[in-house]
Amino acid sequence: MGAILHQTAASFFASLCFAVLFQVRGRNLVCAAAAGGVCWLVYAVSGAGLGELPAYFLAAVATTIYAEFFARVLRTPAIVYLAAGVIPLVPGGGIYRTMLFCIRGAPEEALSACINTIGIAGAMAMGIVIVSSFVRMLSHQQIIKFQGGSSHAISRK
Repeated sequence: MGAILHQTAASFFASLCFAVLFQVRGRNLVCAAAAGGVCWLVYAVSGAGLGELPAYFLAAVATTIYAEFFARVLRTPAIVYLAAGVIPLVPGGGIYRTMLFCIRGAPEEALSACINTIGIAGAMAMGIVIVSSFVRMLSHQQIIKFQGGSSHAISRK
């Protein structure tokens, strides 16, 4: 458990550095960094029992929920938290191994590493798209109800 907490803290600081790089300021900076910590914590805990791809999917889902929540609370676009939050999950090692196997002339290993990396990216993308689409669908329905219900009050002149 201590290793997971150290990795979560490292993910927090890695996301903090990327948030600074993305020019996030003020309280949004800490929230964006915390998104990275949440992301890695969910990945590490779920990866122990579910496997690699489901862990990436669940971590992306949790990070997107976090980003959408804080976007509403702090009135900031969700991408501010999401971009810095998923940094710990980016499959840079898989991309590196794919290129390394290509350079070394090992096409079977390169293809295997490439497919694994694409699977990771796809799992992350699906988690983000599902949650974001669900939130947009809910917020669109609320806007329609709100506009429909308040249109009479606005139209009085």
